Amino acid sequence: MPLERRILLWMCVLVAVNQLGFGAMVPSLPLYAQSFGVTASAIGMAVAVYGLARFLIAIPSGQMADRLGRRPTLAIGGVISGIGNLWCAWATGYPEFILARFVAGAGAGLILTTGQVVLADISTPERRGRTIAIYQGTFLFAVGIGPFPGGLLAEHFGLSTPFAAYGIASLIVTAVAWFGVSETRDLSYGGAEHRPSRPPLAQQLRALLSKVGFVLISLISLMNAVVRTGGLFAVVPILVTAQLGLSVTALGFAMMLGSVCGLVAAYPAGWLSDSLGRKAVIVPATILTGASMLLFCFASSYLWFVAACIVWGIASSVGGAAPAAYAVDSARPA
Repeated sequence: MPLERRILLWMCVLVAVNQLGFGAMVPSLPLYAQSFGVTASAIGMAVAVYGLARFLIAIPSGQMADRLGRRPTLAIGGVISGIGNLWCAWATGYPEFILARFVAGAGAGLILTTGQVVLADISTPERRGRTIAIYQGTFLFAVGIGPFPGGLLAEHFGLSTPFAAYGIASLIVTAVAWFGVSETRDLSYGGAEHRPSRPPLAQQLRALLSKVGFVLISLISLMNAVVRTGGLFAVVPILVTAQLGLSVTALGFAMMLGSVCGLVAAYPAGWLSDSLGRKAVIVPATILTGASMLLFCFASSYLWFVAACIVWGIASSVGGAAPAAYAVDSARPA
């Protein structure tokens, strides 16, 4: 098997284990936060602080990946994520839970940012959309099917159990990163001796931010993350359990169906991105994402909720790879 395909395979295994654990705690997260006797806005904080940590760690993650290497950074992220999520499971109060969520988010940020860097290392512009689509499809499939086993764990063993499962999954990621993923830092240069010197970080950021397309695609990715984390993972579970009376297991099953549909759509979307261009995929996928949120708002039965999950699964899968490929195209020479 060619080195690039082997690395992609191991990265898919890594992100599948990590995001299966993340997905497992999605249905129980708002309910677990609610168990501390806090307000709805405080429940939102339990979700937001995780994303805040990922945002703050993004640039340091890239710097670590360049200085230490991709493999050590992935492994460090797995350890930090594991510690944070196990801490969430054992938290005795809301402030402690929020701090643990921040730690878990920082670890996840190291893993996910470095994972994108690895994909940039092993892909070419001609196949980048398909390469990232395979990884992104695995990512979304795992995070989408996770709520089903997570819901079962929460119903039978308590709301804190999915966090413990995510912590264990994160520690498994550490082993996969260290023993399975090859170092790719110098792969595209043909060895460390051919690695070019990098300009200062501030200069790199100025160069990227001067590209209007990169800034706009970053805003689209931010919007997708806010919709996914703030809407799907925080508001939707509370909304449908209150309005439709769904169990955590039924909620997780519907999300799992959406992820299966998203996985099926992932590779064709990557092929379209490589064949027609990134924009031709990004625009309709963004519109479809908005449509799925409207379906969630007006879902009057379980069938409508399942339909919303399917539309969301396809939209997030189709719209996940193309923006990432566009960003990589902008950030490095073809």
